[in-house]
Amino acid sequence: MSKTTDISVIGLTGQSGAGKTTVSKVFSEEGFADINADKIAREIMVKDSPCLKELAECFGSEIILENGELDRRKLAGIVFNDQEKLAQLNAISYPYITYEIMKKIKEYAGEGKRFVLLDAPTLFESRADDFCDLIISVTAPESVRTERIAKRDGISPEQIKERFSSQHSEKFFIDHSDFIIKNNKSVDDLIEKAREVADKVKEYCNNAEEAW
Repeated sequence: MSKTTDISVIGLTGQSGAGKTTVSKVFSEEGFADINADKIAREIMVKDSPCLKELAECFGSEIILENGELDRRKLAGIVFNDQEKLAQLNAISYPYITYEIMKKIKEYAGEGKRFVLLDAPTLFESRADDFCDLIISVTAPESVRTERIAKRDGISPEQIKERFSSQHSEKFFIDHSDFIIKNNKSVDDLIEKAREVADKVKEYCNNAEEAW
């Protein structure tokens, strides 16, 4: 990312069900402004939005509920088992998401914010990593992630396995991140690790700004 402001954008991503939400909360407590890409993705697909209209043209009116809202389960069922359709979804939605992310970064910069955490499960797929100064990935054992997702999303182990198969491996995140937070013990341990990384990120960005 080109340094035209004093703001530092930190990407947060990682494996599904690894504990990114907990890490994000810790960073917020440490003074980081927050941008949640999943929340933005929901906002750009609201009733009558340009993005939703494009999605309906691509995947058919069956993905639209009677009230005009997106049937998220229906769309997920279409794309998660088909890499080509998933790529079509990404090609339509990512430009809208990226626009809103950049808009929010500029707003935070105008407010004088120093650090922004971009919480984005598909950080690499959307190429949002291109405008991040540092990248943090959260990982956890597959058994732990499976249990969490089953409770959170109410889906079967088979569906979870299919979801995992379309995502990056732990090695990928390790190879493409500046910091790795391994969620392999207790919640308290995860929080402590997140605080340590938050402090390191602040130190790094402050030193980089002085060098700049």
